[in-house]
Amino acid sequence: MTALLRTLRGALAVDWRAFLRAQWTQRSWPAGKALGWLGAFFGVAFLAQIFWLASDQRQVLESSERLLERTVPSTLEHFRVARNLEQLRLEGERVFSRRTPVARQQARFIVSLLSSHPAMLADSRVAALAREVDAFLSQAARQGMSEQRYAEWQTLSSRLSLLADDISTEGVNLASGDLQLMTTTMLRSQVKLALVLALVALFVGGFLFLIHRHLIRPLQEMDDALCELRSGQALTPFSTTAMAEIRAVEGAIGQLREAMHANDEARRQLHFLATTDSLTGMFNRRHFMALAEDELRRAHRYGRPICVGMADLDNFKGINDGHGHAVGDRVLQSLAELFGHTLRQSDWVCRYGGEEFAFLFTETTLDEAHRLAERLRQHAAEASIDVGDGSGGLQLTLSLGLADASTESLEAALGRADTALYAAKEEGRNRVVIAASATTARPLPEQGKDPDSPADERGRK
Repeated sequence: MTALLRTLRGALAVDWRAFLRAQWTQRSWPAGKALGWLGAFFGVAFLAQIFWLASDQRQVLESSERLLERTVPSTLEHFRVARNLEQLRLEGERVFSRRTPVARQQARFIVSLLSSHPAMLADSRVAALAREVDAFLSQAARQGMSEQRYAEWQTLSSRLSLLADDISTEGVNLASGDLQLMTTTMLRSQVKLALVLALVALFVGGFLFLIHRHLIRPLQEMDDALCELRSGQALTPFSTTAMAEIRAVEGAIGQLREAMHANDEARRQLHFLATTDSLTGMFNRRHFMALAEDELRRAHRYGRPICVGMADLDNFKGINDGHGHAVGDRVLQSLAELFGHTLRQSDWVCRYGGEEFAFLFTETTLDEAHRLAERLRQHAAEASIDVGDGSGGLQLTLSLGLADASTESLEAALGRADTALYAAKEEGRNRVVIAASATTARPLPEQGKDPDSPADERGRK
């Protein structure tokens, strides 16, 4: 029974802990509200620390103002009085050291001036001693100098030196007191500043931890999920987060996956429809013209050879009339496959309209383009297309016109190639005609030749 109760108690305890964990993981909270409360708590604590630190700063400012306005002037005044006392002692020495009465009288006059100076009279101790010195020297000057007088003067001189030292010490002590108070206050401010920095570090550390756990890590998982979506992989399940906004975004990623797949399929279909002829799978006229314009500008900029061509399927109307439009479509598709096997990878071709095709031969001189066109014409003449009605293969022929486009616009070059194409039609079809330049007529090369050259051995399209 006891063992059963223990087992039951343990199971209940485990279930209770699991229940609390499940409740915590299922609970969500708005990020703005949570971060707002956290920021408010830190703001209050930080402002309290700042005011606490500002009290010391205010005390330091008051001490520095008092030092500048009162202590420093008072200290300078003490040093000035001490200097006057020392000067008074020196002038008294001169009274005893002068040999003539005139010299003694001059020194005596300076002693009188120093004794009556306002700085000397401001301190009662200094004023009393200065008057005593003035009286003594006046009496000594009247009664004559003697050894006894000089001994008495030595006593007064020592008193002057001691008082000057005392006055200087008092001035230094005045500044030292204020400086000591400022030093104590600044040391206390350093301790408070350390506490403020510790509070800031604690808040920043906690804030970064929460941001990393509840924002950055979920965002990284979302980024990985989006990368998986782009690569077509299955989504990895997200770990539970307490942030309501993150949960909402995670829930939307599943819908985004379906939308992305649908959009990719639609985009591929639209791009195919916008750039490709639906029957032959070749470039359509608009896309070909845009690509050819860019390639022609590049060739003009760097002075590279480039040629264009126009081709037309001979007697195509007779094929449509005699075998039907379905056979005509099959003929065009077969011709497109022939172009793909015969032309190079650098050559571009499009269905220009109906049974007419346009070519662009990059990095190709007019002679090389003529050899390529002759090869294409011969392969077309040698091909046999099964129309599926038991009547055997259908023979095709092509008429082509070529033009050098290295010195003129695409429209002008295609126009000259089209004129050469019509000339090939008029001369009996199944031939290649090179358009004459604007200044020089080019003789037509011999038909039916398919010379090999290094240019012909480049990659096939």
